[in-house]
Amino acid sequence: MPTETSTAPIAPTASSNNSGEVNLAYILSANFSGSTLLAMLLGSQPEAFTMGEMRVPALQNPDTYRCSCGELIKQCGFWNEVSTRMAQKGIAGFDITHPNLSIHDVESPYVTRLLNAMPRGPVLEGVRSVALSFSPAWSAHLRDVHARNTALAEVFQDMSGARVVVDSSKLALHLKFLLKSDRLKIKALNLIRDGRAVVTSMLGHGFQRATRAETIAGAAMEWKRTNEASETVLSTLSASQSITFQYEELCRQPEATLRKICNFLGMNTRQINLDFRSKTQHVLGNDMRLKSGSDIRLDERWRTTLTKEDLAVFDQVAGGMNRKYGYA
Repeated sequence: MPTETSTAPIAPTASSNNSGEVNLAYILSANFSGSTLLAMLLGSQPEAFTMGEMRVPALQNPDTYRCSCGELIKQCGFWNEVSTRMAQKGIAGFDITHPNLSIHDVESPYVTRLLNAMPRGPVLEGVRSVALSFSPAWSAHLRDVHARNTALAEVFQDMSGARVVVDSSKLALHLKFLLKSDRLKIKALNLIRDGRAVVTSMLGHGFQRATRAETIAGAAMEWKRTNEASETVLSTLSASQSITFQYEELCRQPEATLRKICNFLGMNTRQINLDFRSKTQHVLGNDMRLKSGSDIRLDERWRTTLTKEDLAVFDQVAGGMNRKYGYA
């Protein structure tokens, strides 16, 4: 049910960062790896705020879509206030149901084709950069994406008093281009999950090919390629700019893992809040945001869902990477 606090007027607060930069924690992961859980856990800490995926696409059902606070998104006092404050920062007409925050929200077919491929190493990324440089539409679009993401993060800081904004957008290519902003001070949180568990979740969410073997192979390849893309972008960062940890570690030792992450982000670690429903949050994306309860449970359904034949197919496609990440 909607809470009274979700639509109450929001008093202005002083931004906790006076350096001109905005602290952004970017969660990098494959789909179905626990990014929403991590975002909400971090968002429940006093010094952090999250809306989930800041690259949220235009909502297909804006009239019935609900914010995690329980309100219909168009009636949510928080998001209405965000629109007002974005206008004050020069972003007129900002609408969270159609926010235009992603590098993929571009109208140029030429640029769209160049952005379709995941990051693939310095040589191919150099080719992409040169090709993009020939498009005036791309230069203007990237400036707009930087301006909109920076302004939104600043609004979140001003409204919540948080010193760190958490973005669970996950995509490596989006992160690559956000890193080019001169105002966003970004640290990457690289969240890894056992590929067999990710494949099982993909099957449960409708991923399907012509045969069972092709389905498993396709899901395994998507998990592998996504992590390879993450590795490509992470290789450009210093040790102080990124941290890697496992979803399983977060579920088995949530307090210790969150303390490590918060310490990495420069946040106060004296008291870690694991009850991510205790604080009204305004998260978009995964349906988990609308559920009740703050139980943190390790999901290992893959052990009973995947057959020996499934596991053999997975191992052929992505077993090497899975073992590299510490999964036997």
